[in-house]
Amino acid sequence: MSTPAVQTDALEALPASLAAKQEELLSRLRRAGRLMVAFSGGVDSSYLAWAARRALGDDCLAVTAVSPSYPQSHRAVAEQIVERFAIPHRFVDTHEMEREAYRANASDRCYHCKTELFETLERIGPALGFERVCYGVNTDDTRDFRPGHRAADEHDVLAPFLEVGLSKREIRDLSRAAGLPTADLPASACLSSRLPYGTEVTPERLRQVELGEEALRALGFRQLRLRHHGELARIEIDPAELPRALEVDMTRRIVAAIKPLGFRYVSLDLEGYRTGSLNEVLQIQRDPIR
Repeated sequence: MSTPAVQTDALEALPASLAAKQEELLSRLRRAGRLMVAFSGGVDSSYLAWAARRALGDDCLAVTAVSPSYPQSHRAVAEQIVERFAIPHRFVDTHEMEREAYRANASDRCYHCKTELFETLERIGPALGFERVCYGVNTDDTRDFRPGHRAADEHDVLAPFLEVGLSKREIRDLSRAAGLPTADLPASACLSSRLPYGTEVTPERLRQVELGEEALRALGFRQLRLRHHGELARIEIDPAELPRALEVDMTRRIVAAIKPLGFRYVSLDLEGYRTGSLNEVLQIQRDPIR
């Protein structure tokens, strides 16, 4: 499988400082040898898979974990990326739902999810000829509570974006230059992140969230979250899109789309969409990842 063509002109037009970071990233990936990329189809992991393919050719493998917390819409994007850019790829089933600590949904839920992911990759890697794993944590991620990163440290997972100091904005710029359709995708996260801490994670609740967010996107909203509070669906929509959401006819359409999923009440959060809103209830000391 040959390395696909890239948008050479766009890459050459990158600012010198950003081009240098990309070259350092590619150099580090080459030195890593045969490498698996934890790949969800989001902005960060898509660019990392692209970079690994560019640096390593067939000596990389993008691996996508499939479970009830992984939306079907993300799978569709992942399939599009690997086909378009000829990235070696496979899906694997993960079983975090079988972990009691994950289902309990305490503030360290992501730790148990990432532990399941990295243990799965450690099991399948050697048989496929891969001994190292990398994932797409970036410098912006160090500013929020992300317990999944502890699991990465425990399993010696490489974090190339941190090593070269790449931010989310820079990854979007590099993705755009590479021609990746994920460059301008809204931020994404697993479906379990929509459940408040202490609310048990179940396939049924995750399905309610997934169907609800699909319905909201079908109404034309782009950046959003449906937070599952039992009988109440709390909808966060990008502040720029809130005026449209608050129109009388639109509120009726939103209610009509969400209530049949099993919610008694539907609310719009007037603060709008923001990442990590469920972390607002935590009183934590935010330490650096590394």
